[in-house]
Amino acid sequence: MTRSAAARKLPARNGQKIARPASSRANRKERVLVEFPATLLKRADAAARNLESNRSDLIRKAVERLLDDMESREFEQELARAYAENAAMNLSLAKEFEAVDREGLQ
Repeated sequence: MTRSAAARKLPARNGQKIARPASSRANRKERVLVEFPATLLKRADAAARNLESNRSDLIRKAVERLLDDMESREFEQELARAYAENAAMNLSLAKEFEAVDREGLQ
């Protein structure tokens, strides 16, 4: 058994294994190997020092921000498609209530 596999085991009670809650498995940190050009690594290390952080935190936050930005852009594109697909209906509804809107402005 590898060291990491042994570390993941929890003590047993009465001979039964105790399962970890799903949230702890989902939030477990994994080690990864990432290759960087030397100049980019130097820039990342300098940025981490300036932020009083470490390389891992800097990279983790950068990946999170990139993924959040990608998800936001995808959502905005979905909204734009929905608005475009419903443009005729929206225009029709606006025309239908045009008189009521005018009354409210007078």
